Amino acid sequence: MRVLQINSYNFGSTGNIMVGIAETARRYGMECTTACPEGKSMRVRQLDDHLFIGSRVGRNMHIKFAEFTGLNGCLSILDTFIFLRKVKKLNPDIIHLHNLHNCYINLPMLFGFLRKSSIPVVWTLHDCWAFTGKCPYFEMAGCDRWENGCHDCMQLFRYPAAKTDKTAKMWQLKRKWFTSIDNATIVTPSEWLGNLVKKSFLGCHDVKVIPNGTDLNVFVPTESDFRKKHGIDGKFMLLGVAFDWDERKGIDVFEKLADILDERFAIVLVGVDEKSASKLPENIITVSRTQNRKELAEIYTAADIFVNPTREETLGMVNIEALACGTPVLTYRTGGSPEPLDDTCGCVVEKDDVNALIREIVRICEEKPFDIDSCRKASEKYDKQERFAQYCRLYEEKYGK
Repeated sequence: MRVLQINSYNFGSTGNIMVGIAETARRYGMECTTACPEGKSMRVRQLDDHLFIGSRVGRNMHIKFAEFTGLNGCLSILDTFIFLRKVKKLNPDIIHLHNLHNCYINLPMLFGFLRKSSIPVVWTLHDCWAFTGKCPYFEMAGCDRWENGCHDCMQLFRYPAAKTDKTAKMWQLKRKWFTSIDNATIVTPSEWLGNLVKKSFLGCHDVKVIPNGTDLNVFVPTESDFRKKHGIDGKFMLLGVAFDWDERKGIDVFEKLADILDERFAIVLVGVDEKSASKLPENIITVSRTQNRKELAEIYTAADIFVNPTREETLGMVNIEALACGTPVLTYRTGGSPEPLDDTCGCVVEKDDVNALIREIVRICEEKPFDIDSCRKASEKYDKQERFAQYCRLYEEKYGK
């Protein structure tokens, strides 16, 4: 069986998922090719059986075109033509789509090819972009226009930023393109996103939930001198981890916690750049972004509680990583963030209820109702090898139809 995967990156969270699925598929005896747009950062990672789509110049033109016109995925005509010729030559039995936004492929050409070729499609949605007029996320904005047709976008200048509001037209075009193919299965990493998809125009397709997974051999309880190094021995350590700290991730909530919690508590934030760190209260300990997963496991393990006041989240892999290291999780009831939790490993409070958040922080730190083994057990259903294998079984199921 020959499988082709397409994504906007070959690194980062979605890129690593694509590559991990490919590696697992090859162990299953499948031929698996990955594809992403051309770019200097994409070239850093050396991958077997990998195709690059288009050129940097073509993509930059597409990005500018989309920014000024509000029409995303409507350029890159020559780049897409050349790529689809390669796809025809490859002759895959399954095409697995991931993120298609960020202006690197011509969407009507791609879906026209998929429709005519009748190749079975698996499409993993890592956010909500596929069924909105523009936005990957809309929960924080409180918008439900995507249900019947986007218009008058409240997030026009958020990614993917546009100077012209064409969300009504893009919603119509996406519905036309994305519902035109048969034998497609939409996969979401959370029940929350799966339920949204079923309410959208993509609900005409089969919808399955396959959670993202993490490496449970790396994220394990790992002792270190982190507390001693930062002078917080004897304190309750609250941890937050993100790689794009902003209001969406709840950076302002940690500022409030730093102001309200007494000296018994120490707040540590991982993934904070120098500019953001300079604006935070002095009693917040910041750690720059780390690619060293063992170091990250040490920090997760050192914490008494992992706090995730996210306001938009498809699933929340940081929650799972913390649990795998034996640390209980406290999060807002938003998106798929609560899904990895049950009453043995963490708590959920209503979004933006800071008082409830503080009460639970104090209770969990003082009473310690969750043990390491229970947290670790809750993470086991997110073992990445099993999740990647689940995709391979889906390939076999679709190929056999």
